Amino acid sequence: MMGTLLLPLAWRSLWRNRRRTLIALVIVAVGMWSILAFTIMLKAWTLSARDTALRLLTGEGQIHATGYLDDPGIDRRMPAPAGALRAALDRSPVTGWAPRLRVPAIIQSEYRTLGVTLLGVDPPRERRVSDIPSDTRAGRYLLGKDDPAIVLGRDLVTRLKTRLGKRVIVMSQAADGHLAEQSFTIAGVFADNQGAEDQYAFTGLGTAQSMLGAGADLSEIALDVTDGRALAPAIASLKHAAPGLDIEPWSQFAPLAYAMDQLSGAYTAIWLTIMFVLMAIGIVNAQLMAVFERTREFGLLQALGMRPRLILAQVAIESAILIGIGIALGMVLAVVTVLPFRGGLDLGVLAAGSERFGGGEVLHPRLDPDDMWRLPLIVWLLGVGTALWPARRAAHADPVEAMSHV
Repeated sequence: MMGTLLLPLAWRSLWRNRRRTLIALVIVAVGMWSILAFTIMLKAWTLSARDTALRLLTGEGQIHATGYLDDPGIDRRMPAPAGALRAALDRSPVTGWAPRLRVPAIIQSEYRTLGVTLLGVDPPRERRVSDIPSDTRAGRYLLGKDDPAIVLGRDLVTRLKTRLGKRVIVMSQAADGHLAEQSFTIAGVFADNQGAEDQYAFTGLGTAQSMLGAGADLSEIALDVTDGRALAPAIASLKHAAPGLDIEPWSQFAPLAYAMDQLSGAYTAIWLTIMFVLMAIGIVNAQLMAVFERTREFGLLQALGMRPRLILAQVAIESAILIGIGIALGMVLAVVTVLPFRGGLDLGVLAAGSERFGGGEVLHPRLDPDDMWRLPLIVWLLGVGTALWPARRAAHADPVEAMSHV
């Protein structure tokens, strides 16, 4: 019978000292909020860094001629995909692929000469794996693979002291070894992160192949797949179809984004540990004070026949209720914090710093259902476990000494 009274007794005991209970609730709620908010924002930044890297030019995977990554010149090229390789690229889980001719080059305006990477691209296919075609801020992007115009980055245009509609000369080593050069009209200016704006110049794939005497050959193929789980099988299938080519996933080309993706879980665990230690100090302190003040009460309960294990259970139930309410409040705060940014969180003046470390200008925080039950459950179990120490102390108090306690 006494066991059935534990829950109402625990609830009433919590509110004997409202101030202490409210302080403990605030500690738990703020701790839970910070854990969830940190996890949500870290995942948003990690996803932003990954998407920025992949949607720049990387794709989910890339195909190159053997040795191209060590010596990215016109000599390291491969034929256009055909046969088994073309069939593998055209079927699921590959959702899109883009052929490119990519070589180091020199670009010259009326005032300056700079080093760039010239990319010959097939615009319709490029739009399926890269965001740069949609990032054109002035003029237009390329109309087709035989478009003779050039598209430059905003920062590169500024450094060259040129503008839209002006002509520039591009020079690079041709397939036969001589220096090829061609005049291009600037048809568009794109805006992305500063590194991309400084480095890349785009023209039609056919135009670049003709300029460099490369025939129908390519330097690389970028590809996307349905989701991350399909990447490994897709890479394996492509390697089987073209064993003589170098086929690698995105992690080989975006090491910073990959490292952040892999370490985000570790960062979350570190933050959870830090916050839980702080929460545990508050919980244990509040419960020890409550046990100390109720020493006579516990002694009286034992004298009336309440067994120590029931006292242990009562204090544990009090802690479980207290921590549970605090966690629920923390979850509500986290939801309220994230919901206003469902459309994206513009980093504003912090965007430059985010770009320097591979992130984007806008983060998209999301409530992960797994995190919303897993992290609170971990905190609740750890919190109840921590509270067992003061509960055990209350259960092992000597009834005679406890009743004489003042």
